[in-house]
Amino acid sequence: MKQILQSARSGDLQLLDIPAPAAGRGQVLVQNHFSVVSPGTEKLAMEFARKSLLGKARSRPDLVSQVLRKVKQEGPLPTYRTVVNRLDSPQPLGYSSAGIVMEVGEGVTEFAVGDRVACAGAGYANHAEWVAVPENLVARVPEGLELDRAAFATLGSIALQGIRIANPSLGEIAVVIGLGLIGQIAVQLLVSNGCRVLGVDIDERRIKQAMEQGAEWGARPDALPPGWKENATAGYGADFALVTASANSAAPIQLSAELCRPKGRVVVVGAMPLELDRRTFYEKELELRLSMSYGPGRYDRNYEELGLDYPLPYVRWTENRNMQAILALAQRESIHLEQLDTETIDFSEAEGAYSQLAKGERPNLAVIFKYDVSSKPWRSLTLGDAQPPRGAKPTIGVGFLGAGNYAKAVLLPNLSNASNLRKISLVTATGPSAQRTAERFGFERCSTDPNDVIGAEGVDAVFIATRHDLHARSASDALRAGQAVWLEKPMGLTPDEIGDVAEAARQSGSQLAIGYNRRFSSHARAFADAFADRSSPLHIQYTVAAGPTPRGTWITDPREGGGRIVGEVCHFVDLCGFVVGKVPVQVYASALSSDPAQDDSITALIRYADGSVASIHYLAQATTELPKERIEASAGGITAVCENFKQTRILGSNKATGVKGVNQDKGQANAVTEFFAAVKSGDPSPFLIDDLIATSRVTFAILESIRISAPVTI
Repeated sequence: MKQILQSARSGDLQLLDIPAPAAGRGQVLVQNHFSVVSPGTEKLAMEFARKSLLGKARSRPDLVSQVLRKVKQEGPLPTYRTVVNRLDSPQPLGYSSAGIVMEVGEGVTEFAVGDRVACAGAGYANHAEWVAVPENLVARVPEGLELDRAAFATLGSIALQGIRIANPSLGEIAVVIGLGLIGQIAVQLLVSNGCRVLGVDIDERRIKQAMEQGAEWGARPDALPPGWKENATAGYGADFALVTASANSAAPIQLSAELCRPKGRVVVVGAMPLELDRRTFYEKELELRLSMSYGPGRYDRNYEELGLDYPLPYVRWTENRNMQAILALAQRESIHLEQLDTETIDFSEAEGAYSQLAKGERPNLAVIFKYDVSSKPWRSLTLGDAQPPRGAKPTIGVGFLGAGNYAKAVLLPNLSNASNLRKISLVTATGPSAQRTAERFGFERCSTDPNDVIGAEGVDAVFIATRHDLHARSASDALRAGQAVWLEKPMGLTPDEIGDVAEAARQSGSQLAIGYNRRFSSHARAFADAFADRSSPLHIQYTVAAGPTPRGTWITDPREGGGRIVGEVCHFVDLCGFVVGKVPVQVYASALSSDPAQDDSITALIRYADGSVASIHYLAQATTELPKERIEASAGGITAVCENFKQTRILGSNKATGVKGVNQDKGQANAVTEFFAAVKSGDPSPFLIDDLIATSRVTFAILESIRISAPVTI
């Protein structure tokens, strides 16, 4: 399929052929018939992408702080790789479209194949021939409403939500500042609501268009009609102002405050700094209100991705119900989207349209892309530029499933450094990521279909770096297909999943490695060497400054990510088990908060068969000044201390030596090298199945111990 994509590094645009997405759980696959370019919003994104690195840094000091913190914690090389990966990721454009449902994902109940729908959401309702959209971001189009008008539903919802925040009443006087696409729709909605409207813009054409949409007055910011305030408002001023402009200063907000009456309302819809003149707001006792995009549900993963709706009696207008309202108003001709100054062009002309938009050469309020509905949703694509490796004949065919930030920053570069590999296929959930990542790392083809890797001809080893809920099933399927498997942690989200993966590995005899890379680090091996000859129990204290519990991410979703205890603490459990070298027998754990969604800090005490003890302190509220990971182990008069896998000191030993480096060494490169060595030679995996099972059992025991407030025997 074709999709328009933007480089985050340069801002360049390309209309590319990429694999089509599939309808995931809770999603529908829609063949787009029309999508709408919003010049204001999308031009802002283009302008940011086209800034130099220095320009990007100046406009986003928060990101600069993150980069500096990462350099301090991990070193310059890992930080550089992370930044490059972010800049290299293609950015989809568009967030308002309409088309026909062609496939329904698992769990979808409100839609069927053939339904006409409007779609919303950046990253979902893209400018692309095919889109996969979560159910709550899809609204059915009423009979009689053409799809090119339905494609405005998202943009209309933005205007409608701003008006809901303003809470207008019949006969009130409203000011709309900024008469772009959102502003013009807002004018129509306010007039339909019985309000009298003053439209304000710096462009005389937009003022004229607003008057045609029903505005009673129109003016430039510096040229209000003489006597307007006295004649229209009896000298008081407007009841409220809706700021739909985008600006680099707070001037539109200041103007809205000056135009409002005492105790009026100012609602900000557009993007601009909130640098306010307190005097104007204070003396008039104005209310400042902010509108959050399409409505309640926006930026809430439970609503948008998982399909959990808000009860209508308590949240009357969600973003989906706002979309339905816009579609109903358009169908009844209470608003007239066909009157807007738009131009419809074939999607094949998208690059030229964006070029004109960037140069300010396109005068229309909006561009509507019309799609070729004969296109097919091909999910695999051969990359013509991919070349087989030179030199020795490749001995291992590799497939890669999932390509998130960690995969692109760590795993895939390590594959590039390995020899005698044939990189056959890379699969991710979205076509842009699949195409760009496969191209960058030299794969022969890209796909959005896991079957292009699992059990595929020529693929000897599969790397699985998907979301956690897909780990166990994908690994078991690949192992039973006779493929070696590198599976990122965790091994699974339930004991049954762990058991199924282990059984598949034993039955197939194929190598299974889990991404517990820390045991392959030079620092971990220095620990192991220091205590190799110990005759007394080992004491380990492992402190992890994990940072605040992330909000709105799949990682903390029990169904998809399993939470950070299952998904991340398993790393530390595995390393402790590696250093001790004995079987864990008991776990006692305690949570520091009663609400893990707010604070998932825990302390876990693990006892081993030889009397050794490891205590893991996983802290969500520790200062960022601490090393993210600090390990201290003692036995037989020897103490080893590792800080952040950058420096390890061995105290009290004349044999073992420490390790020090500029960059972190968490063992990822060594782990991948040893995995491939085992696959090539046919030797056993560098991981023992029993060790992998033990690590998972300890992780689940931590959760159980927290639940029952008592020790759990392994």
